[in-house]
Amino acid sequence: MRSGAWEPGAVGVLRLPSGRLVRGRGLRRPLPDGPAPDFGLYLLGREPVPVDWESRWLRWPDFRLPADRGAAAEAFREVWRRAGEQRVEVACGGGYGRTGTALACLAVLDGVPADRAVDYVRAHYARRAVETPWQRRYVRRFG
Repeated sequence: MRSGAWEPGAVGVLRLPSGRLVRGRGLRRPLPDGPAPDFGLYLLGREPVPVDWESRWLRWPDFRLPADRGAAAEAFREVWRRAGEQRVEVACGGGYGRTGTALACLAVLDGVPADRAVDYVRAHYARRAVETPWQRRYVRRFG
């Protein structure tokens, strides 16, 4: 395992086909035990509270889509790149809709066909991931 990587079986950790590990989580739940992230992408309608690690905020209201789709694509590429060497987490309030949608976009960047990315994330991260029809459509179109 790379130094700086998550433990593969840790809570919320998604293994992408390339072997990259990304943690998804809900910010309304306590921070999981173990090491802190090196970088976090936070998907919220308003600016999140500060954290002790490098982070980026993407304006994304609950049950909706990113306010700036270009910024979202750029942020997903940054997360995918960093996940090759660092502990990266993606989080929203509950950890399912916005987080699942972002994780599905990361799966597309990692080579999963866009029409199968939601199923991949639901099978390997959380059954409830990607909550709305427009979030599913966003992932299909992301590819």
